[in-house]
Amino acid sequence: MDLADLFPGFEARTVDVGDVKLFVRLGGREDAPPLVCLHGFPETHVLWAKIAPGLAEHFRLILPDLRGYGWSSVPVICDDHAQMSKRAMAADVVALMDELGHDRFALLGHDRGARVAHRLALDHPERLTRLALLDIVPTLTMWAAIDANPDFAPHWRRLAEPAPAPETWIGADPDGWLRDTLAGWTAAKDLKAFGGKALAHYRAFFTVPERTAACCEDYRAGAGIDRVHDTESLGAGRRIAVPTRVLWGEGGIPTRIGPSPLDAWRPWMAPGTPLDGAGVAAGHFLPEEAPQATLAALLPFLLRN
Repeated sequence: MDLADLFPGFEARTVDVGDVKLFVRLGGREDAPPLVCLHGFPETHVLWAKIAPGLAEHFRLILPDLRGYGWSSVPVICDDHAQMSKRAMAADVVALMDELGHDRFALLGHDRGARVAHRLALDHPERLTRLALLDIVPTLTMWAAIDANPDFAPHWRRLAEPAPAPETWIGADPDGWLRDTLAGWTAAKDLKAFGGKALAHYRAFFTVPERTAACCEDYRAGAGIDRVHDTESLGAGRRIAVPTRVLWGEGGIPTRIGPSPLDAWRPWMAPGTPLDGAGVAAGHFLPEEAPQATLAALLPFLLRN
């Protein structure tokens, strides 16, 4: 398939991390500190294309596709959907960084990738130097809001329905479903923020049935085993112990939960651990809708000693 290279000068590599093989883009300064960027649903590492050049001036960039997404391999389905749990995905990232020779790294995540980043901060706190989370509140907070109002974020429930219901629903017109979803989650309610080249990348993976199914499995894990893991972590007193910045789209879902997305994250922070954040004039896809504002909000935090 002929897809545009949106990361000129970056290396493309496939890395075996155990259960799966991750497709990853590597770029930036080789002598700089490593920064891992994790995309969300229904996208790939291409999410970072607009801000990658700015980040690459300061960091060694590692841009993987999450398991089941993009060109990373699709894991075998488990009855409890653990193969798409955030714990499994976080372990992939740790194994990837081991393979690349990086003991510690900064971590930036958007959407589902930010949920993976949250889990990694709890399961592998010794690996992180900084954590940035884009346009999410904690999974337990989201489900509390959904349980209180079934009309809130209805895709969370629908995508988590047992197979093959959501796969059939999406499969009737995967390209149309993808375009409608991407446009619907932007502030402008259109596709202008993405551009045809990025959309071609998203369409290429999302219209493959086994990858559509993997995305649904991601949401099934979010409705089940991820909630179990988060509840267990809270009960055990495990908290984020690395400086954290939270950014959200002023037109996105996090603004509709509580007085501030920061309030939702405070219970997850270890005492004395810095937490800050701000809204960005965008919908859900901050790096694509507002790349310069997003980069400006990230760099001072990521570069801080």
